[in-house]
Amino acid sequence: MSAAPAPPEVAGPAPEGPEAFWRAFDASPAQMADLSRYRALLEDWNGRMNLVGPSALASFWSRHALDSAQLLKLAPEALTWADLGTGAGLPGLVLAILLKGRPGAKIWLVESLSKRCRFLSAVVAELNLPAEVVNARAEDVQLTVEVVTARAVAALPRLLTFAEPCLKSGARGLFLKGQAAETELAQACAGWRLDARLIASLSDPDGRIVDIRSAKRVRQR
Repeated sequence: MSAAPAPPEVAGPAPEGPEAFWRAFDASPAQMADLSRYRALLEDWNGRMNLVGPSALASFWSRHALDSAQLLKLAPEALTWADLGTGAGLPGLVLAILLKGRPGAKIWLVESLSKRCRFLSAVVAELNLPAEVVNARAEDVQLTVEVVTARAVAALPRLLTFAEPCLKSGARGLFLKGQAAETELAQACAGWRLDARLIASLSDPDGRIVDIRSAKRVRQR
């Protein structure tokens, strides 16, 4: 692994509300409409199956949509993504909305719980998104993509085992993490040889994105 860098400068406060999101990402009216509809569907389905906590809806734009969308700033040319353990579709559905209409775009939404997959499929169908729902455990899926991502799935050492098939095929890893990112990265180095860096999150002053360009297991003696 390249030496883990010191934590980067802390980003400023996350923008609030849909207008601030629109300004931050120069989103089109169609993208904003799709994001608003996704939030409305999330709120509707959440009353029936508890997809996310109540605070997730209150901070949808400033925390969750922004947290997901910032990944495209790091890989603006990437068209194929795998979102492992996507849950309610974060970051995968946001990425699919923002990539909609771009030739060759495809997001694989990998989720093991069937009830969540029903929700994801409903959103994909209603918004006509370039996404495919995969009802499976992350470690059982082998996909060839440009970027593999995950949010709030597992600590990095375990997450790397889930992402290994994608990383082996050449994918870049962009994993959304909290304030423990530096510790998790150090722990991962016990079992992996990594070319990795930490990037400050735009959505959370304590958050980090773990950017992995290559990962190879260290053989145990």
